[in-house]
Amino acid sequence: MSTNEFTPPDYSAPTFLEKGAQHMRDRAEQRDSEGGERSMTKTVSAFNALYGTALTEEQGWMFMVLLKQSRASSGVFVADDYEDGAAYFGLAGEAAAKARAA
Repeated sequence: MSTNEFTPPDYSAPTFLEKGAQHMRDRAEQRDSEGGERSMTKTVSAFNALYGTALTEEQGWMFMVLLKQSRASSGVFVADDYEDGAAYFGLAGEAAAKARAA
């Protein structure tokens, strides 16, 4: 292939999942957090204190999934909406298992 040829981005489902996982690893490194992206417990605790609500960690992650869905539903295509959405859904599953699994 010559250097003038364009290779289209890989928008396959596994790539979205892999990039979402890589974003989580990158954020762990950026935040110096051994466990990776695990900020939601602090976030919902602060939100609950401010607004008198009782959001769970899982609900916080699902809120982020909806945020990414909302962003993805309008304007131009932005792959990051789907990459982060996949990561947030995985984090929600992890939180749900921790809270509700037998």
